[in-house]
Amino acid sequence: MIPFRDTVPLQNTPWVTWTLILVNLLMFLYVDSLEPDAERAFQYLHGLVAARYMRPDWAAAVGFPEDYMPFVTSMFLHGSWLHLIFNMWLLWIFGDNIEDRMGGVRFVAFYLLCGLIAGLTHIYANPISTVPTIGASGAVAGVMGAYFFLFPYARIVIWVLFLPIFVEVPAIAFLGIWVIIQLYKVTTALGTSGYSDVAWFGHLGGILAGMFLYRPFLLPSRQRSDFRSHA
Repeated sequence: MIPFRDTVPLQNTPWVTWTLILVNLLMFLYVDSLEPDAERAFQYLHGLVAARYMRPDWAAAVGFPEDYMPFVTSMFLHGSWLHLIFNMWLLWIFGDNIEDRMGGVRFVAFYLLCGLIAGLTHIYANPISTVPTIGASGAVAGVMGAYFFLFPYARIVIWVLFLPIFVEVPAIAFLGIWVIIQLYKVTTALGTSGYSDVAWFGHLGGILAGMFLYRPFLLPSRQRSDFRSHA
């Protein structure tokens, strides 16, 4: 099942959400245009490599410069069209409503902070990983965490894959299932080699950051109901 849209009406144009989607798209097109070796080097240099920060001796030996910008730049890189589309689709569905409640400037700060915490969580959980982690998943998870509390009774329209069927489920149920999936994946990773090509710990770090940190970013002038009438 794939989320199609939500039922929360907007009061303001989500310029920042649209801009974030555009920047991610342009970055993907640029990196995808590089030769394979150059693309791989770009992802290693601007992606988030845990061992680069947890094993400075190794980082120096392989030639990594001392640079902390990958904590930000990694949020705007994606490994494939599917990776990009999935993250941007979730941002499209949930980001506009959170921006509506925070305003553009606060929303950008909140988005980047959640992505940063997601990155730190990933590094803490995978301190010796030499694989570059890229993607907006952690930041988008933070947006979803804020949505969980701000619009718990909104409806998420779900498309039943391969069938012309659309059903509505409460946002709190959809996002709750998403969290359960992340917890399951984390448990699976811990129960095997501890390695995964998906930053499941980062996803959890991002959504928890969003849940606990969203309140200070809300604009008092945009306080509204929690949309219980949409239940």
